[in-house]
Amino acid sequence: MSNYPLLNIFWTMAELFIWILWLFLLIRIISDIFRSEDLGGWGKAGWTVLVILLPFIGVLAYLIARGRTMHERDVKQQQKMDDAFKKYVRDAAASPDADGSTSGSGSHADELSRLADLRSSGALSEEEFQKAKDKILA
Repeated sequence: MSNYPLLNIFWTMAELFIWILWLFLLIRIISDIFRSEDLGGWGKAGWTVLVILLPFIGVLAYLIARGRTMHERDVKQQQKMDDAFKKYVRDAAASPDADGSTSGSGSHADELSRLADLRSSGALSEEEFQKAKDKILA
């Protein structure tokens, strides 16, 4: 028989789970402190010292004082990252032309729509439109 009863095993697992959750919360708050643009250097230093030296009081005080805006900073950072990714994809998708400029598939579509507008206004004949379209798509 074991000297460690089953209930104690469950209690130890619960304590471990709560401790891991506490570490995640602490890391999340510290990262939010350094990500915050509205805090100056002294404010960041003060919150960091409070959270590290008095973790329970510091984390609770931070959540009460600045917890509402944590979500807003997360959304703002995600939007920045999403915009940067979209810009990267657009830049990577653009293929260099012979003259060194870049033109992605969006510019081909723009040129085709301009040609269609010129054709519908009567500035281009059907024959000229087909030649210009073949040139763009080639």
